[in-house]
Amino acid sequence: MDSIPTDPPCLPERVSVVGRGRLGGTLARALRKSGIEVSGPTGRHEPVAQADCVLLCVPDAEIAAAASLAAAAAPLIGHCSGATPLAALAPAEAFGLHPLQTFAGHDAPERLHGVGCAVAGSTPRALATAHALAAAVGMNPFEITDADRATYHAAASMASNFLITIEAAAERLATEAGLEHDHARELLAPLVRSTVANWQAVGPQRALTGPVVRGDESTVAAQRDAVAQRAPELLDLFDVLVGHTRALAQGVPA
Repeated sequence: MDSIPTDPPCLPERVSVVGRGRLGGTLARALRKSGIEVSGPTGRHEPVAQADCVLLCVPDAEIAAAASLAAAAAPLIGHCSGATPLAALAPAEAFGLHPLQTFAGHDAPERLHGVGCAVAGSTPRALATAHALAAAVGMNPFEITDADRATYHAAASMASNFLITIEAAAERLATEAGLEHDHARELLAPLVRSTVANWQAVGPQRALTGPVVRGDESTVAAQRDAVAQRAPELLDLFDVLVGHTRALAQGVPA
């Protein structure tokens, strides 16, 4: 799809940010640094200041109610949800702005630089505004339709949230081998970073290493026995991951 122009008229001069969580605070600081006048972030039940657009950084279940409260504050209302369709903002002229990034606390605006950002709009003006806001804080906007939104967000969750689940399981097994939690993370982190870098550079199949891809089934069986004995609650996860890893090693799409 052709890129959307982000001439100055598309960039709001005033933005009201609703939501005091990690994302709301980071976006508010980043927008201010870009030269935009920002009100907030305010709490989701507080009055919303008049602006050119309102940006809702609230939990998905709160978006419709927050949009209703903000309806009179601006002609454009956007949300920062990856999965929620723009219909949740109806009848407002709506846009979506979802940074493909994870936030851990009081993050600096620079954390958004170079990050992908899923954008959408119910009108050409709304879409252009989403593009302009993303570009203003250094993100790289790409368009996602409502029909593809849940699938896109599932991909983001697997890449980020589920990775943490797997690393927590690895940490749990490392402690069963006698390591302290902090020491286990310190030792495993370089392996994780190298693995992710290889996946980015050459793709999943070529980046794959270990006993499954080598066909070393005796080692896989020994690992499974150890998991069953030391951390049986992880056995189902181990089996599922081995199955998908084996398929990937054989060239079967994940």
